[in-house]
Amino acid sequence: MAESTSLARPYARAAFEAARDSGQFDDWSQSLNLLAAITSDGRMASVLRHPGLSAQEKIQLIRDVFENPLPEPVENFIQIMAENRRLPLFPSVAAIFAAYRHEHERIVDVTLTTAFELTDEHKQRLTQALEKRLDRTVELSVQTDQSIIGGVVISAGDEVIDASLRGRLNRLSNAMGA
Repeated sequence: MAESTSLARPYARAAFEAARDSGQFDDWSQSLNLLAAITSDGRMASVLRHPGLSAQEKIQLIRDVFENPLPEPVENFIQIMAENRRLPLFPSVAAIFAAYRHEHERIVDVTLTTAFELTDEHKQRLTQALEKRLDRTVELSVQTDQSIIGGVVISAGDEVIDASLRGRLNRLSNAMGA
């Protein structure tokens, strides 16, 4: 995984810069996400690894999957990836591209885990509070996990705030055992 990330990073950076310079983040994001889905499909991945197929044949296979023609810059990008035998890297390229885009647009993905379902009003208030605290636009996803008993666990990037009752009980137990 680390090797594919290292190999994918320069391609993701190039795609990000092309999207930024042209102002076509949505087109690039959609195309890269579709390419990631296509190339991670088990059967397609197997065909794309076949040494008997030329880069052009592999590109044509990918084109055949799309209903509409891809934007020319994306077509050129696929060409470069195919010529360098990097088509299997599209899932990593798409993920890294999304991270670059979120950083550029000052967006953070936040996962909130609660013991009970939240109302839309609570989600909205929490999103506003997190946006103020993180100084970024928050894309909130909410999960329910009754095993945390009560409270919340907030994950934003590398930062995790465990304000759950289960977390507090675990910390108390560790403190008493020390």
